[in-house]
Amino acid sequence: MEPVAALQRVAYLLEANNEPTFKVKAFRRAAGVVAGLDAERVVALSGAGRLEDLPGIGKTTAQVINEALAGSTPAYLAQLEAERPPPPEGEVGRLFAALVGDCHSHSDWSDGGSPIAEMAEAARDRGLDYLVLTDHSPRLTVAHGLSPERLIEQLEVVAALDASLAPFRLLSGIEVDILEDGTLDQDPELLGSLDLVVASVHSKLRMESRPMTARMLRAIESPHTDVLGHCTGRLIAGRGRPPSAFDADAVFAACARTGTAVEINSRPDRRDPPHELLCRAIEAGCLFAVDSDAHAPGQLEWPVNGCEQAVEAGVPVERVVNTWGVDRLLAWTAGHGTGTGA
Repeated sequence: MEPVAALQRVAYLLEANNEPTFKVKAFRRAAGVVAGLDAERVVALSGAGRLEDLPGIGKTTAQVINEALAGSTPAYLAQLEAERPPPPEGEVGRLFAALVGDCHSHSDWSDGGSPIAEMAEAARDRGLDYLVLTDHSPRLTVAHGLSPERLIEQLEVVAALDASLAPFRLLSGIEVDILEDGTLDQDPELLGSLDLVVASVHSKLRMESRPMTARMLRAIESPHTDVLGHCTGRLIAGRGRPPSAFDADAVFAACARTGTAVEINSRPDRRDPPHELLCRAIEAGCLFAVDSDAHAPGQLEWPVNGCEQAVEAGVPVERVVNTWGVDRLLAWTAGHGTGTGA
């Protein structure tokens, strides 16, 4: 294994395991350093025991490089591979295998950690047919949300990559903030030009139930909203965050009527919506999107979490929009705002 590939694989597995960001960055930084050097210089520095003289190379990353150059699988990489959970089985495995796309992902254009191309290539290599890039909208400044001008610039990058990666598809999208009055945080014409729009609440999560419900209903009624993202906003890791209060029956009824999918967010710290609400969304007749909300390549493995939730609640596979081929998905996003559903 080449040293760069070994370092990148370690980073990918650390991301999939939800390891601390600093660990991941150390390996991705080291991979970038080695990729920028002449191969003969890397070999010479390794032979002289001087890899750690390079900025961005530490003891552990140097050991991975040395072992890769020696022609063996680096011990740290072998350990991570051995610790990987087995592939999902039974109904969870069947649903996970049925997912042909991911409708919610981020790049380093907003708060993701990797370039768009790396995210798309990782999705392709994971066996997906398409990935929707959904970086944040301008109001979420902490996540470096995209202004209209930056979104237009990004669309050109996405189009070029989509053409170069064929038959894999990189689709244009956004995770647009649902503002306090229920309007969407981006130019309507731009939203209308995107392949898919995820609309999410990121602010004032402790609103009282009635105004929060009205806020969400207005966003769902927008013809631009395709997917309602992480609907409760809860966090279940660390200090956590309680779910927002809203009239779930009214919200899910609106989603079913307008054909808006309810996201099953697969991030380990979210797993949103909780089981009870997911069951109510099924009863309401909603569509669903089992999404990674990936901010790094390895996190594209996370939809297995959402598949576990979906199977436990009894989500019908045919109602999961990212089990659909790209043509059917795009036909749905183009027409669901008319209330035609699937």
